Amino acid sequence: MASPQPEHIRFDLQVIASLIEPGSRVLDLGCGGGDLLAWLAAAKDVRGAGIEQDKDKAARCIARGLSVLHGDLNTEVEDYPDASFDYVILSQTLQQVYEPARLLRSLARIGKRVIVSFPNFSHWTIRLQLLWRGMAPKNDQLPYSWYDTPNIRVITLADFRRFARDVGYRIVREIAIDTASSSGKVVEFLANWRATYGIFIIEQKNSGGA
Repeated sequence: MASPQPEHIRFDLQVIASLIEPGSRVLDLGCGGGDLLAWLAAAKDVRGAGIEQDKDKAARCIARGLSVLHGDLNTEVEDYPDASFDYVILSQTLQQVYEPARLLRSLARIGKRVIVSFPNFSHWTIRLQLLWRGMAPKNDQLPYSWYDTPNIRVITLADFRRFARDVGYRIVREIAIDTASSSGKVVEFLANWRATYGIFIIEQKNSGGA
């Protein structure tokens, strides 16, 4: 199986990979071309599977020897038994989901922990565009115009914290990152202003996780 070097996968995926213990069972939703799954399998002996809606990307994953289904993640996840995975990953997809609370309930059912990442709509470039131009903003993380975007909602780090609390999840860990530079970096100071992406590990509040 061809596995990318860690520095050759997106910085947000590098961060997510660092959160997963060796030997874990992982489901990657919207896994794209399979870079994260391939790296986890090669470097951490992870037993991974994926779901990808794009037919060509799913075929690319299968050609790499990855266990990936072509289908709609909202429906495919219903077929998995409870606690099938240690981690379920929803990377840069939450903003495109029609019923996020319902989906996360399904993910928390089949996975002990869920890793969610999304573009941060409160990044300073977004705020300034709204303030000065008064138009729907665009940046490298949200590159679409309002009329052709696949995103149906916008999310900030603060929004997700409140959402997790309201729908009954415990935030195990939160990492804010800035991908504006070529290398990427973790952001700690003024994260909701400076981060381009948020990455959260969540679990159900009644979970027995550590």
